[in-house]
Order: sequence, then C-alpha cells, then structure tokens
Amino acid sequence: MILYHGSNVSIDKIDLAKCRPYKDFGKGFYLTDIRNQAERMAARTAKMFRGEPILTSFEFDLDSALRHGLKIKIFDSPNEEWARFVMVNRDINTKQPGHDYDIVIGPVADDTIARLLRMFTEHFISERQLVEELTFSEVTSQYFFHTKAAIKMLKKI
Repeated sequence: MILYHGSNVSIDKIDLAKCRPYKDFGKGFYLTDIRNQAERMAARTAKMFRGEPILTSFEFDLDSALRHGLKIKIFDSPNEEWARFVMVNRDINTKQPGHDYDIVIGPVADDTIARLLRMFTEHFISERQLVEELTFSEVTSQYFFHTKAAIKMLKKI
C-alpha cells in the first residue's frame, strides 16, 4: 500500500527525534493512506511554518511488518478503546508514547473528536455518549511508526 506524509519539507530520512510528542498515538512518524488528507495536512503545515506544501510517499506492506514480528495495534473505528488510547497519549503527564507498539493504525482525533474527548474527560458527557458521537464523525486514517524497526518497513517512493 502507499502511505503519504504531508509537510512543508520533503522527507528523505525519517528522524524519530524530530517528531513531536503528545499526539494521538504518541511521539512518532505519522502517515495516512488517504492522499487528500495528507495534502490538507501539507497545506496546513506550510501555512503554519511557511514554505510550500510537500507530499512524500512511502510504500508499506503490513503483512511484511507482521512477519518481521513488529508489535502492531489496529483500531478499525473510533471507539471507547481508541478514545482512551488517544487520551493517554495526548496527556502531558504520560511518558511518550503511552504504549509499546511499533506501529499503530487508526482514525485521527481531529478538532471535533478532540473536543469530544475533552468533554468526556471533564465529565460533561458519558462514555456511551462519547462512543455514539464518535460513530457520526468523519473517519480519517493515520499510521504511526514509533521504532527504528517500524521505520525500516517504509520504502520512499
């Protein structure tokens, strides 16, 4: 499959040390299999940090990563488990990331979802309400690569 990274710079070598912490799945390198989503991210990043939007493409084989013994977590949809996972990784009091997976695949917690997570953590909505609201959110996709072994599974196109 082809994965995309949207930024204001071309990615020739992935440096995990340059990745920001406290994102949905923790500190690591993020991609998506949705080209349009990556293009929007590139435009947003270029606007925030100046420069031109740049899309970098990578080839990734999930079956190969599994055969190599990488620890992989897949969230098929935004659900209760996914919401708790995202909350832990976004918590500035949690060692980053809040898990030991090499690769995590799942939906993006966009601004709407982030608002729902805040409402849940501040006890304005119940867990059941959170899950119901997440069901109606536009689902996006992200692939998180956290370790050098995981990064080796990516081949720049």
